[in-house]
Amino acid sequence: MGIRKKTNKNPPVLSHEFVIQNHADIVSCVAMVFLLGLMFEVTSKFAVLFITVQYNVTISTNGPEETAVNHFHHGIKDLATTFFYMLVAIIMHAIIQEYVLDKINRKKHFSKTKHSKFNESGQLSAFYLFSFGWGASILLSEKLLSNPVNLWEGYPHTLMPFQLKFYFICQLGYWLHAMPELYFQKTKKEDIPRQLVYIFLYLVHIAGAYILNLNRLGLVLLVLHYFVELLFHVSRLVYFSNESRQTGFTIWAVLFVLGRLLTLSLSVLTVGFGLATSDNQGFDLAAGNFNVIFVRITVLAAICLTQAFMMWKFINFQLRRWREHAQAQTLKKKPVPSKSKSKKDKANGVNGVSSHAADSPRARKEKSS
Repeated sequence: MGIRKKTNKNPPVLSHEFVIQNHADIVSCVAMVFLLGLMFEVTSKFAVLFITVQYNVTISTNGPEETAVNHFHHGIKDLATTFFYMLVAIIMHAIIQEYVLDKINRKKHFSKTKHSKFNESGQLSAFYLFSFGWGASILLSEKLLSNPVNLWEGYPHTLMPFQLKFYFICQLGYWLHAMPELYFQKTKKEDIPRQLVYIFLYLVHIAGAYILNLNRLGLVLLVLHYFVELLFHVSRLVYFSNESRQTGFTIWAVLFVLGRLLTLSLSVLTVGFGLATSDNQGFDLAAGNFNVIFVRITVLAAICLTQAFMMWKFINFQLRRWREHAQAQTLKKKPVPSKSKSKKDKANGVNGVSSHAADSPRARKEKSS
């Protein structure tokens, strides 16, 4: 499947430029190998590990009519599934870039700086919108928002519905795909450390919530965070189309601070209060129970440090914006100096009076009389 347009230049096969230009096609072929593996009995068992969600547990519900409900828990085989959906994320990234963002870039003629920021915001806006909508639908279907006690009641939450487990698998796959994208998109060297820090933070927090069976708390915090980040990147896209439209940044700034406070409140309520007072205390790796004081303190410390880091970056961002706005206002208020008169004007006299007025015939006649 052709994803990226080919240029007239034909770089050597397997060179850096060849891989960058054709990376979506290469990844598509790799993903197609796994899909073709489902067609043959010999390879189907191996291919299923990568494509379908593993560790299925069927539970029969008690009632007038017994119904079987499928739940899932996590395990080492999830690494294979995460790898496959990382490939899917690379393909989707290339499709959005080629058929949406590149077309807009050609019409708008952005500068190099705006071009890279527009691509970043365009990709993240699509991902945040999809993840926020999907996560919110899971919260509503599982009724996790109806009562905050559901965030810690019944811990450890080892069994997850299909949608919840698949959501975490896709989240891990997306943020893992962001690392090779730094190479495929030819990211500037000075921007790579910043990108790696954010990718690392996302992976640590998502994987931590998934492995420690804090998936309910993790889902709520992800949906909250993604909504705030979606507003920022949409506001930046609007700003690139019209620089006078900056209202979105003001709304985002208020919601960003509220989001950090709500994140800390829910984390302390769930981990510091709910799990600390739970009857099921102890460390049991087989049962998936990590409800001990060391783990709770580590989780709270990681969340608090991350929120502090984000607030520090937010304050620096706001100070830079206010400084730039103040400089722009100063330049507008500064009076424009009047143009100095030319040498020709000085030679012809002041205020349009000719320097040779005294030599006119009328002046000579008055002088002789």
